[in-house]
Order: sequence, then C-alpha cells, then structure tokens
Amino acid sequence: MFSLGLVLHDGAVRCRRYLKVTMTCVLAAAVVLGTRPVLAAGLIRDAETESLIRDYAKPIFDVAGLGSHGIKIHLINNRSFNAFVVDGQNMFFHVGTLMKSTTPNQVIGVIAHETGHITGGHLSRLRQAVAGARSASLMLQIIGLAAMALGAAAGSGSAGQIGMGTLYGGQSAAQRTILAYRRAEESAADQAALSFLNGTKQSARGMLQTFQFFASQNLTSLSNVDPYLQSHPMPQQRIVQLRQLAEASPYFDRRDPPELQLRHDLMRAKLAGFLENPRTVYNKYPQSDQSLPARYARAIATYKRSGVRPFLPKIEALIAAHPNNPYFHEVKGQFLFESGNARKAIGPLSTAVKLAPREGLIRIMLAQAMLAGGNKTDIDPAIEHLRKALVRENTSALGYRQLASAYAKKRKISQAELASAQAYFYEGNLELAKVQAKRAKAKFRPGTPNWIKADDILSFQPPKKR
Repeated sequence: MFSLGLVLHDGAVRCRRYLKVTMTCVLAAAVVLGTRPVLAAGLIRDAETESLIRDYAKPIFDVAGLGSHGIKIHLINNRSFNAFVVDGQNMFFHVGTLMKSTTPNQVIGVIAHETGHITGGHLSRLRQAVAGARSASLMLQIIGLAAMALGAAAGSGSAGQIGMGTLYGGQSAAQRTILAYRRAEESAADQAALSFLNGTKQSARGMLQTFQFFASQNLTSLSNVDPYLQSHPMPQQRIVQLRQLAEASPYFDRRDPPELQLRHDLMRAKLAGFLENPRTVYNKYPQSDQSLPARYARAIATYKRSGVRPFLPKIEALIAAHPNNPYFHEVKGQFLFESGNARKAIGPLSTAVKLAPREGLIRIMLAQAMLAGGNKTDIDPAIEHLRKALVRENTSALGYRQLASAYAKKRKISQAELASAQAYFYEGNLELAKVQAKRAKAKFRPGTPNWIKADDILSFQPPKKR
C-alpha cells in the first residue's frame, strides 16, 4: 500500500512467492492501490468521492432512461476542468472539475450535459475504439489519455504530449474525436441536459455558471485554453440561448440541499488534503476556519506532513463529532495501515464497512489489513470481504491479487492461480493472465464456474489494431 506521493514517484512494488503461485507484482494500467485518492495510470479512486458522484448522477441517469445501463463515472488525476464520454457506459471527469466546482449543481450540470452525449449517440468512432478495453485504465491507454494524465500529475505538459506521440505516433484520432465535438452535437447535449435537469426538478444555474465561466476566458493563447473549452466550444449565441432556456425553468432558483452542499465541501476538502501540498492546504483552510471540511483537510495534510501520531487526535475529534460518517473511520484505518499498524487498522476499517457496506473499495482495504495483520483467523473473513467487494469492483486488479494471496495462504492453489490470472487480465498483461489461467483451468472440473472463468481468459482475443 502506497501513499499518493510514493505512487507518483516510485513504481516499485514488493513481491512475494506463495507456494507454487507466482505472485509477480506489477504497477500497470489497472492497478488500484486502495480506496483513498490514488494514481493508477491517471485514475483516481476514492470511495467517498465516487459515492457522492453516483448520487449526483443517479437522478439524471434515471430520467434519461439510463438507470439500468450501469454507467460508470471515472476520475482522472488532472487538475484542469474537463469531462467526456467514451461510449454508452463510461463517463470520465478530470478531478479538477470537482475541485473547481463550488456547488453540487455545477457538477450535476456537467453530468447532465455529458449524459446528453450518451443519449444522443455521439462519439460512435470512439465507442468502437474502446470496445475491447477491460477496465477504465485500459480505456485511457487506448484513447491516449493515460500518458497525458501522468504528465499533468507530474506537472509536465510536455510529458503528456510525448506520451500521446509515443502511443499513436502523432496526434491521436481518438483524442481528436473527443475534442472535436460538432457544435450541433453540443447544442443537442445542452437541450438534453436542460430536459434532464427539469425532469429531476433541479436548477440549470450551475450548468450555466460553468459554461459562462469558460466562455469568458481569454482565448488569445491556445496553449493556455482549458481542455474543456476546446472540447466544448462556447459561442456567445449559444450562451445566450442557454441562459434564456435555463432562466425559463421553474427550478432555476432552486438551491442544493445543505446536506448535499456539505458532502460536496467535504469531498473537495479531502481531495485538496490528498492532492495538494500541505502548506497549500493550510493556506486554503486556515486554523481560524473550524468548519468540518476545513478540519478534514487539515487532518489529512497533517498526516502527509507529520505522520500518523499528530494525525490521530484530529481524526478522532472528527469521528467523535460525526461517528456515523464511514469515511472518517476509513481515513483513520487507511493511515494506520499505511504506517505499518495493520492490526490497529482493522477496527476502524471494519466500522467503515459496517457504515458503508456497499463500498467495495473499503472492503478491499479491510481485507488487506486483515491479511497483513498476520492472524490466521482473519484469512477466511478477508476472503469473504474480497468476494463481496469484487461483485461491485469486478475489474479491481488489486482485489483479485489480494484474493490470490489469501487463497495461497489457505493452500487453495487453483483458486489462487485463477485470482492471479484475473489480476493480470485487468492490469492488461494478457500473456501472464493466460499463463495463470491455463494452470488454474487444468485443476478445475470442466464446466464449473471457475473453469469457465479461466477459459474465458484463455479464449479472450484483443481487438485487432486497425
């Protein structure tokens, strides 16, 4: 388990060999290192943030007729304001979109707009390009954004450009597809977004504020133009039309509920605590600010700057004030685990799971702590947590790798080999995935569920390059 800073700057992963199972560790496209905000080929994963975004999106998806389509929203580790869809099932947000949006309604407006692209069937060429991807990280590789996100995370715009050139030998057709929205499609997405917002009795004010902000930016230097503005052109006529339609809605003056605004502020504080320099966090959230989000951000920044001991009193105070907030318990358990106190981490992580039983990322971290704690009686509960987590996190390479480790400890070699194959598969290492799947398949009875899973990996053929 690594902190965000170590993931960015050190790709080393310690590996072990359990019995006959080769548990070679790789830091590849789909590796997800826990529920905190972490980098995995440009992706951010965090249970609290993802839960909030799902709550923002659900009413929009439902009224758009997409409620049963299982659309996933992914976060890219990039501070710019950007969002895009790649097919009918995946929507991507730059984390800067969340950090720069001051109200839930602003983010909801962006979700509504991007949903308009999904319902309008836009980006069909890109949909074909990512059809063979097994995970969000692999989608980013295919469309050439993983290297761009890594370059941005490292503070190097040129690094992203070099990565794009390396992947595609020049400007990516997929990237052009993302950025070169036709204005007719953008207008159609606007119209759809307004209907979705009206259908959910929500204001279009946030959507209008976002687009007005970008329309007012200085366009004289294209190198400084935000990607969202490049991909979503904002002619003044369109802004005027959008304002007229938005203000005509009976819900235009409706505000976000206070409890939703608080969750939004907590999410932004958490992202700032993890992703920004502690000094920047202390300036943004000074000691004079005793609001819950400010205390949350400072607690995380304290851990990053000074370690777990001075962090604990701060998180304990937050837990005492809000004992039913699962993410306060989660952060406490996470930092204890990262500090080498796996056994002490089990308690708060178990509490977090009880308070948020549907959060697979927290279950995976709890299982990690149980397996690292060295208590043999924790192995079976860890396996149960991982099996439940992987129902929702079914492309989590880390989850499958932890499951392989747990099965190996139980000397269940065939299951360990299958889980290892699944981990490699979702990392994008098809060669090693098939090696492990072949070993596992030979040990299962033909036609059983595990035999079929192994056979699926062996039978998988990536789409041919065009």
